[in-house]
Amino acid sequence: MHKTRWLRFFVFAAVLVAVFVLTRGQAPETVPTDLDFAGRSCTSILVGKNASADGSTMTTHTADCGTCDWTWRHVPAADHKSGETRKIYHISQYKTWTPAEGLKWDLYKKGFTGTEIPEVAHTYAYHHGMFGYMNEKQVGIGESTIGTQRKMINATPSALLDISMLTLLGLERGQTAREAIKVMGELAEKYGYGFHDDGEMLAVSDPNEAWIFEIMPVGPLWTPGSGKPGAVWCAQRVPDDHVSVCPNESRIGEIDPGKPDDFMASPNVVSYAVDNGYYDPKSGKPFSWKRAYSPAEGSAVSTDGRRQRLWRFLDLVAPSQKFNPETPDMDFPFSVKPDKKLSVQDIMAITRDKSRGTRFDTTSGIRGGPFQNPNYYRATRTICVSNVEYTTITQCRDSLPDTIGGIIWISFGPQDTSCYMPLYAGISEMPKSFAVGDHWTLDRDSARWAFDYTDFHVQAAYNAAIEDVEEAQAKYEAAVAARIPEIDKQALDLYNKKPAKAAQFLTGFCLNNAQTVVKAWWDLGDEILVKYNHLAFYDSQKRTIGRIKTASPAWWNKAVKAMDILLEPDKK
Repeated sequence: MHKTRWLRFFVFAAVLVAVFVLTRGQAPETVPTDLDFAGRSCTSILVGKNASADGSTMTTHTADCGTCDWTWRHVPAADHKSGETRKIYHISQYKTWTPAEGLKWDLYKKGFTGTEIPEVAHTYAYHHGMFGYMNEKQVGIGESTIGTQRKMINATPSALLDISMLTLLGLERGQTAREAIKVMGELAEKYGYGFHDDGEMLAVSDPNEAWIFEIMPVGPLWTPGSGKPGAVWCAQRVPDDHVSVCPNESRIGEIDPGKPDDFMASPNVVSYAVDNGYYDPKSGKPFSWKRAYSPAEGSAVSTDGRRQRLWRFLDLVAPSQKFNPETPDMDFPFSVKPDKKLSVQDIMAITRDKSRGTRFDTTSGIRGGPFQNPNYYRATRTICVSNVEYTTITQCRDSLPDTIGGIIWISFGPQDTSCYMPLYAGISEMPKSFAVGDHWTLDRDSARWAFDYTDFHVQAAYNAAIEDVEEAQAKYEAAVAARIPEIDKQALDLYNKKPAKAAQFLTGFCLNNAQTVVKAWWDLGDEILVKYNHLAFYDSQKRTIGRIKTASPAWWNKAVKAMDILLEPDKK
């Protein structure tokens, strides 16, 4: 490099630091090159019933992917005759088909394993998307991939059950969280777990309890005839007055199977680790599930924000405890008591968190560009992500009959630009717009595309357009959340006369609300397109055009000029 080029480089670096310090208050952080968790952004939150504002348990799931199926279905309850069987399918989280071929939940039966297991006398109704999320008994589920030791992976056909299939079976057969966990765990032991999946975590709840359930395969050499369990699994209960979170990292540490109120596990939970060298009983150290089967080294700081979601959640719900972002994630507690009881709207806000105001703020320095867009800088993993298919919040409430007590709140696409809509446990059908669409074909009959349409237009002038989205969220989300007690009361009055009438009423309410919100988001996308067209401000009422007040701030102009110093051609 010529001397003049070196000189420009050092001048540029000094100017940038000065600009950032003077205009943003901090120097830039190192950009990580190891993006090992780039495709994992599922954040699953769990709230105990005494940690919530209304006495409900809650779980969440951020279904991150960017290419996966987003469609939803309702499966009705059914009675089965003695001797009937249940077919088992390999269901990939990621596999999709073209619209011309058909949708995932029309074609998934192509993955028939050739195995049928004994059916139970009665299966419960449930709602599902990529996984099963809630059944008619208010058993709720959220998911987060956590990974496992490499040699434990079993992608062979001997593993009949993957995580999607397990969630469907758990909801079909479990009327409590404990029952669903036992169903999934015991079936995985008997028929083998893995194939499409490796280490997985499920947040399993009912109106009284919330559990973290983690399951791993046991390697490709396992066979049903081995006489050994085809999976290793463990579950730990979240204390009723605590909250917990799984950000794609195993969360269960030391366990005590002798305390069945707090732990459940497969019979090989420790022995498999000993046999495979993951744990040495002679070490004098207590057995730790996560350290044996899914160690995740690093802290929020040491990974430059790739593993900051765990710290961020704890800091949001219990700031008084002053959790240190330099603490290794594996050293954080399994759960904490929040500083205040959390409402469903508090949880919605947490799912939209972008780590603003922290050292991991994705808009600090020049990361967010002139419109402070938190989605440009992808090296930091935030709770809110831009590649999410949908996000769910399950609410399970023991103060109401199951038909009314259970609610799935669902938002399609990125949480910050979307809107949560309620789906009661007792409804008998899904909105039609929830059942269609894929990433590669724009479909105006698909709910998801309405939210993607608005999100796309928000990105151009983010810090201005997000205010329009927040106004819509207040109108269509916050207002509906405030109406839920009224809807509950109307449904309960009907339920006390005839339960079927309550289900019919709730189905109508959910379908009508979804239709209203989806239309509103198509309209919102149109409005934002017109309002900020050409990165200007078009006032439809006054029929004037002006400058977006937040466009091209002084600090951005200074950074551009500093960059010019580096890019200026050599002068001979």
